[in-house]
Amino acid sequence: MAYISKRNLRKEKEKQTAADNRRELIAAGFKRRDLLKMGLLTSAGMLIPKKGLSAHPLNTRGSFDDDEPNSPPTNPWEDLMPRLPVLQPVPLASLNPAPQKNPNTPAGEARTVPHQAWDDFPPLRYYEMSQHLANLQVHGDLPLQPLWTFNGNVPGPLIVERYGNLGNPQAGSVLLRLRNNLPANNGGFGLPSVTTHLHNGHTPLESDGFPCFFMERGQFYDHHYPNVYAGVKSTHQAQGGDIREAMGTLWYHDHRIDHTAENTYKGLAGTYILFNERDTGDENTGFRLPSFGDGQNPLTSFDIYMVFNDKVFDNVTGLLKFDLFNTDGILGDKYLVNGKINPVLHVSPRRYRFRWLNTGPSRFYQLFVLGPNNSTKSFWQISTDGNLMERPVQVNSSRFSVAERVDVIVDFTNDAGKTFYLENRLEQDDGRGPTGDVLGAGQGTKILQIVVDGPPVADNSVNPATIPPGTYFYGFPNTTDQERITRTFRFERGNGQWQVNGQLVGGCNQAPRFRIKRNSVEKWVFQNNSGGWQHPIHMHFEEFQTLTINGNAPANSGIIQKGRKDVFRLEHNMETKVYFRFRDFIGRIPLHCHNVVHEDHAMMVLGEIDDTGDNRTNP
Repeated sequence: MAYISKRNLRKEKEKQTAADNRRELIAAGFKRRDLLKMGLLTSAGMLIPKKGLSAHPLNTRGSFDDDEPNSPPTNPWEDLMPRLPVLQPVPLASLNPAPQKNPNTPAGEARTVPHQAWDDFPPLRYYEMSQHLANLQVHGDLPLQPLWTFNGNVPGPLIVERYGNLGNPQAGSVLLRLRNNLPANNGGFGLPSVTTHLHNGHTPLESDGFPCFFMERGQFYDHHYPNVYAGVKSTHQAQGGDIREAMGTLWYHDHRIDHTAENTYKGLAGTYILFNERDTGDENTGFRLPSFGDGQNPLTSFDIYMVFNDKVFDNVTGLLKFDLFNTDGILGDKYLVNGKINPVLHVSPRRYRFRWLNTGPSRFYQLFVLGPNNSTKSFWQISTDGNLMERPVQVNSSRFSVAERVDVIVDFTNDAGKTFYLENRLEQDDGRGPTGDVLGAGQGTKILQIVVDGPPVADNSVNPATIPPGTYFYGFPNTTDQERITRTFRFERGNGQWQVNGQLVGGCNQAPRFRIKRNSVEKWVFQNNSGGWQHPIHMHFEEFQTLTINGNAPANSGIIQKGRKDVFRLEHNMETKVYFRFRDFIGRIPLHCHNVVHEDHAMMVLGEIDDTGDNRTNP
């Protein structure tokens, strides 16, 4: 038996005591703000080393204790990659109480603000989902996981809708009722007080999932999604909105202030698709992109949503774990696609549209399609953040940070019998963000196996290689209108804490730090002064177009940065200028880092859109 000194024994005992105490604090449901008030956290968000507590030592991945082992081993390529279930509408009569424009507080609705767009775009269809605990299998080598779900699914069901200016009575505005049926016992982490953000939706404030508009257990919340193009009430009213602002690949997730990372990590995230008269979901019409079908049948559905996230599981219990006191960013050693660890997708020899979404919490991806003998298969990127670009761009990989979406077309026409892998080659060792190194073929992490063994099926989708020069999808809106104001936002680390312009988010009672005038143009400058850290920056309500990155025009090839986006990868020592046009709706808005660990540790600014605006250039 190896000799262990008394000093090391004492050290190990102290580590164990500290770990036990941290787990008890997490299980008790203490919030970070509570611990700060109790004097148990440093300004950097670490536990103070007294009274049996200790600062949380991080391992090389910036996640869990050095003395804590990684996740239990799991064999790859054992489970089929699930196709996300499609949420079906419900009859209006099934919703009790009936939805209404004004908040129905007496009946248990958490909403406090009337629906802004109710009269202009009354709901045509209705959906209902429950947020509740479910025990799900993420891999056969791990036990059932007690996860927080939408309708018992992780990720949540896929909502498939269409824009409302199609002349189609079945298209347009919808209402989604969410019910909070989460348990009081959080099982170690998570807060059963939730709000659901439709990420990238052109949606009024009261239905946006504002971080402070949360509902408690036993309440419900009616979200009204008009599904209209931006400008429908202002700049492009006669056209029913600006079709160049069409969005396609959206998602929804919990956005509870201070607890977004915990709640999304535990499962509260889902998916949303919007079609229109050009991006139709039918490869025989419009842009002729691979057909969505019913989203389930592999012989007719070739438009597939893939949700990526990485997690850590306790080496002893095999259960999902989350470190409440990690303020840097959490990296998992298990990669999930649509809720399964390292699954398999079977495809036919034809073209497919893959919609890639990174739900975090902190990892960036650069995905390659790895073929036989470590070959790299090129593909076509057609969108940034779910918004179609001017035309497809052929690339060897796509890079996307937390909350970014990338739509691609991969052509397997001549690949019958071959096996491919989605491989992440972007090196990232900790929550600071990627190192900047891209690994060689076969040296990265294989996330998904793709086997081309399905039966031959007709392919009427467009071949991007044959599209003639010029714009094929939408042209971009102009960026020549004069801005009303230019604002600067510095994302930085000060006094060991995440800050924007030297301030922390002040909580729900804080007055807006800036006010935007509705129907105006603003230019914003994002600066990263936080050393080697990287931040995916997200703005609600409206999208932006990137004007410059470190003084240069954004790239439209390789790592694509051009296009309409709602998340910008703000890398270290980077300055970018973006162009915003604010239209249609008023209300409170957040601007924040979408490394959700940074977001929860106060890297957020709360502003407001109104009909006056202000002149704060450094809010």
